[in-house]
Amino acid sequence: MKILIIEDDASLQELMTKALKQDGYVVENAYDFDSAMDRFGVYAYDCVLLDINLPGGSGLDLLEHMKKTGCRSDVIIISARDSIDDKVRGLELGADDYLAKPFHLAELSARIRSVARRSRNDGELSYKVGNVVLEDVSQRLLIDGKEVSLLKKEFSILKYFLMRPGHTVDKAVLAEAVWGDHIDQSDDFQFVYAQMKNLRRKLSEAGADIEIKSVYGFGYKLVVS
Repeated sequence: MKILIIEDDASLQELMTKALKQDGYVVENAYDFDSAMDRFGVYAYDCVLLDINLPGGSGLDLLEHMKKTGCRSDVIIISARDSIDDKVRGLELGADDYLAKPFHLAELSARIRSVARRSRNDGELSYKVGNVVLEDVSQRLLIDGKEVSLLKKEFSILKYFLMRPGHTVDKAVLAEAVWGDHIDQSDDFQFVYAQMKNLRRKLSEAGADIEIKSVYGFGYKLVVS
């Protein structure tokens, strides 16, 4: 599961990031309204931990933007405000839960797991495009109901594209999204090309009616064939 923490308190960011990484999550960070908006313009997340008081804008305004643009991330509001009005507005805007500061890190992890369970149908969150179904928790790819074996990075690449069909994705952005924020941004993307080649071959051989097409000089785009 990939989590974005939007929180301007650097010490709290560090504590939450360390705890969630120890729980096995992939964690990324934003410290103000603008950096959070930049994140959503490029990356997709399973869960967002959102503070209300942010430099540059309100977390509630950010939440409203997320939902209006079709963002599918689970959202847990984390704020020092304990106002019932803020809590009600956040839930009405589409937040999945509300956790008031201060809180125990164990409770934070429990809330994330609870929200993830509620967001799944029959315990399984899936992404469907054409005859392709990607089951997130069980890490299965089904094409016309038949299971196709994928390596871990192949699964992550396909999930990234299924979450944003029709979007052109820069190969450097794809590399950061799948391999992490601190990947070396060189001109050599052979690791991306190799994984993509194998994934496209598996989709084709299994009769998928989606295709990840190359966009010359830029990257890739998922289309329904």
